[in-house]
Amino acid sequence: DTEGLLRIKEENQKHYRRAQRHQEKKEKIQRHNRKLGDLVEKKTYDLRTQYEHLAKLRRMHILELTSVIFPIEEVKTSMRDPADVSSESDNAMTSSTVSKLAEARRTTYLSGRWVCDDHNGDTSISITGPWITLPNNGDYSAYYNWVEEKKTTQGPDMEHNNPAHTISAALCYATQLVNTLSLILDVNLPKKLCNRQHFAFCVFVCVWCFNSEFCGENLSRHKFTRAVKKLNANILHLCFSQHVNLDLLHPLHTLRNLMYLVSPDTENLGR
Repeated sequence: DTEGLLRIKEENQKHYRRAQRHQEKKEKIQRHNRKLGDLVEKKTYDLRTQYEHLAKLRRMHILELTSVIFPIEEVKTSMRDPADVSSESDNAMTSSTVSKLAEARRTTYLSGRWVCDDHNGDTSISITGPWITLPNNGDYSAYYNWVEEKKTTQGPDMEHNNPAHTISAALCYATQLVNTLSLILDVNLPKKLCNRQHFAFCVFVCVWCFNSEFCGENLSRHKFTRAVKKLNANILHLCFSQHVNLDLLHPLHTLRNLMYLVSPDTENLGR
């Protein structure tokens, strides 16, 4: 029994010494983890600072780009509300008729269906200058109507102020701006538009166009509509990535959505 007790004591001492070594190793690992935690916290703070600095640089470049090369502005039109004109000419007109006229004014027949548009007829959005605008309600039927008419008309087209030319140039500039914004913001666009460079003549302005779909050959209605949908999808994707207020966006308002995206009031621009 005495010999067995001695053996047990020796084994207990070995276990005790081993436990001490394990405790020292545990404390060493804990100190190492604390150092790594402090290092990770410092790196995270530095990374967050770099992200903020990068966002400021992106924001600065975007605001400079849209103020010098691609200014986007809202152009007011002098169109009066038919409800106001009718009420002035007929004082006996009922309020229900006036409200119906106002409602009709805010309704647009677009692509085979009636859509509500609060900005219809009031404004248009320009890009690179007040002479290059897009309809605010997203109705680009003037382009493919002109293309269909041109197929039946022989001879050169001398109508440089044709709305189809304006629409083509505005969409071309919008595509260039969207492609440049995707590079600055480091955001991959969901829809791919042709990025081949070629020389084009649009509304008296010679430009290097990055989208041959709008400034190249005359597109059919199907191809034109598909290209516009791709462009609108890319613009909305950029707006979502920069946390633009969803209440301001409309899937058909190409330049208006782009204007909200690059606005100085967009708090998260450059994120």
